[in-house]
Amino acid sequence: MPEKDISAQIIPAPIEDASELLEAAPETLAILNLFEQMDATAPLMRLIIAASIVGVSLLLLMISRIVIRRRILQVEAIPESKFRPLRWQAQDLVSAEDMQKFWLRLWRGLDWALSLAFGLVAVTGMLMTNSWTLQLAARIITVFIAALEYVWSGFVGYLPNLVTIIVIVVFTRYLIRLIRLIFDGIRNRRIYLKNFYPEWAETSFSLIKLMIYALTAVIIFPYLPGSSSPAFQGISIFVGVLVSLGSTTAVANVVAGVVLTYTRAFKVTDQVEVGGTRGRVVERSTFVTRIQTLKNVIVSIPNSMVLSNNIINYSANMGQSGLLVHTTITIGYDVPWQTVNELLIEAAAMTENIVDHPEPFVLQTSLDDNYVSYEINGWTRNTEELPKTYSELHANILDIFHAHKVEITSPAFRAVRDANESTVPDVIPREDAPEKSAQV
Repeated sequence: MPEKDISAQIIPAPIEDASELLEAAPETLAILNLFEQMDATAPLMRLIIAASIVGVSLLLLMISRIVIRRRILQVEAIPESKFRPLRWQAQDLVSAEDMQKFWLRLWRGLDWALSLAFGLVAVTGMLMTNSWTLQLAARIITVFIAALEYVWSGFVGYLPNLVTIIVIVVFTRYLIRLIRLIFDGIRNRRIYLKNFYPEWAETSFSLIKLMIYALTAVIIFPYLPGSSSPAFQGISIFVGVLVSLGSTTAVANVVAGVVLTYTRAFKVTDQVEVGGTRGRVVERSTFVTRIQTLKNVIVSIPNSMVLSNNIINYSANMGQSGLLVHTTITIGYDVPWQTVNELLIEAAAMTENIVDHPEPFVLQTSLDDNYVSYEINGWTRNTEELPKTYSELHANILDIFHAHKVEITSPAFRAVRDANESTVPDVIPREDAPEKSAQV
């Protein structure tokens, strides 16, 4: 059976050139051929199909609008308190009022989308009823089918990459969870590794987790949609340049924080002195170390500055004896050194935070022109009250020496040799002074 000239039968008379139709997509020609066959075998079939499409589309349009409009009215009638806000810990990221507006906009957007879709189908059915508009109807149907095929083929084609990404992410998550359990055991001393200290566990876990995340991102990157496009690669290079230029100081602080961790210079709760700042370490983060001073002031010091300064740790070597408290005074040569030693030891014994065992002791540190330098040493286990301990020790030294009429020649007093009056003041009794508590 010879082939019919579709263009001669389908193209209406006002269209003089049929080349546009003949150059159309094969799908469009196939749909037009189907319409032509319907006209040849059953002339009313195309009209019935078109009318059915129009009727069903309008019916679905009316039903969808009624249902969605009713749902919108229901959402508007619900009190805001019934909506659950999107919350992270104690912060509302999206309030209840915004959640109500979100659902209203969602239903209204769905209403517009369905109305547009059913309206377009109805218009397509109306175009199918006339031979003059068959080509336009065929093109609309072709574009719609091509769009669906494109979306579906893209989704199906991306499924292997999506499955690969999901597998990598799930594996990474459980690997990090396993590593976390191991380092938690090390930190809590349930797992012992030779030459690996428990305080290294948290920093080591953070470094390993960062490396795993970086490796995961590198592995996943080729599977992302559009990863091979020049625009995506350009954005990646731009972000990398910004990070590299703006993170010099941040990287230095991070590296310094890691070095401080592995050198075990101090830990949280230690009494330290860094760059003239003295106090208790309350936090050691990735970038800064925070010290609570003896005046109850929080000082944040960048880790790079901490690493570049001398760190004096008063708590690292407490042991059983504690920390040695010491101060120096100068006494003239006219006072026997045995007397000075006894008075200094008595003053140390009266100080509250200086323990009795080990016993305080005195050192003669130098023989100067006009006086002898004596250093009293006593042990304390309370490093947080060192200023108070020193203050009380100095007060006790003054009271004891003045009570025994011993002249303290520091900084530049000379011993009394020419019948001048003594510089020793009268002792004022401290009746309300607390008695020293028993030391263990």
